[in-house]
Amino acid sequence: MKDIPITIGAIVLTVIVIIVIPVITMADRFDTTTQTEVDAILSDFVEEVRTTGKLTQEKYSQLTTNLDSLGYTFDVEMEIKALDENQRKKASQTAKDKIGENSYYSYYTSQIEEQLENNGSITLIPGSIVSAKVINTNPTMAQQMKNFMYKVVGNDTALIVSSKAGMVQ
Repeated sequence: MKDIPITIGAIVLTVIVIIVIPVITMADRFDTTTQTEVDAILSDFVEEVRTTGKLTQEKYSQLTTNLDSLGYTFDVEMEIKALDENQRKKASQTAKDKIGENSYYSYYTSQIEEQLENNGSITLIPGSIVSAKVINTNPTMAQQMKNFMYKVVGNDTALIVSSKAGMVQ
């Protein structure tokens, strides 16, 4: 009779060691691989826009297609700080969106998508800034396990997030 609780405890511990820990490890590795892929896809996109100075509907569609091919859904947030055409013109007022004598006008994701649908492309002048952020919207298995543990400990949730920015040359 005394051996029954010990035997049950040993069986539970064995199941955890043989099944649960490898599953958690593999899920975490898969998330790490996905994070690396998202970083690479977003970096390539921002670098291409930055070097060419042009964002086209095809480039944006290719970004979303590449992200969709990873098997998760992602929310893409973009911001373009377009340099004013009258750059280096003396300004009499100062504002938080001015760097030196240059003025920047910000365009966000919905405005960018609308302009791409209407015009097919956005041309940027050198000095404009392109930034993009990608966040997964459906949690992976590793994220669900981590989120459970984070709720127990009291920390934030785990996500696949990537952010890149660059200045147009």
